[in-house]
Amino acid sequence: MDYHYPAGTVRALLQTDDVTETTRQTLTERLEKPRRQPTFFLPDEAELLTCITDRLLPQDNPAGRIDIVGVIDERLTGNQSDGWRYDSMPADRDAYRLGLKATDESAVALYGAPFCDLPTEQQDEVLNAIQAGTPPGVTWQQVPAGRFFEELFAETVGAYYSHPLGQEEIGYVGMADVPTWQRTKLNDLEAREPRPIN
Repeated sequence: MDYHYPAGTVRALLQTDDVTETTRQTLTERLEKPRRQPTFFLPDEAELLTCITDRLLPQDNPAGRIDIVGVIDERLTGNQSDGWRYDSMPADRDAYRLGLKATDESAVALYGAPFCDLPTEQQDEVLNAIQAGTPPGVTWQQVPAGRFFEELFAETVGAYYSHPLGQEEIGYVGMADVPTWQRTKLNDLEAREPRPIN
């Protein structure tokens, strides 16, 4: 069965008593936050990262774009991490700088143009090579391509689905937990959960 929340449903849900004040404040801030001007990434790096994340997770939400690059830039500006990294990977800030540089190197080696200038099919081929750990380019000797792809993809998805618009897209209502979850049987939905599309 397909489930769907109409646009604006999360905004409406955030105004109910089903959501704690702390959760309401956090998610409302994410909804209202303006697009971040990069402070870690240089302009060309931010543009390249936008092109890459648009291929990893294309955005066609009519309610607006989720600023994935802004989330990553804010984390790297503050030199924050999740407290661990693969021993084969450089520190996050270095990994992003090297990985972005290497992505453009691979695009030029494979198709003769920077990543953002390629048609989407060729961009996907470059990303497939990076994911497989087989892209051309000398900079990949400093950052393992497959690990870079894995980390970038995970952070892209995390940034997208931690945003209320991403949650609305998949009908996620876990933030509305004040009344607890009473209906726990298969297809036995709470009033605040999305309904099947007929």
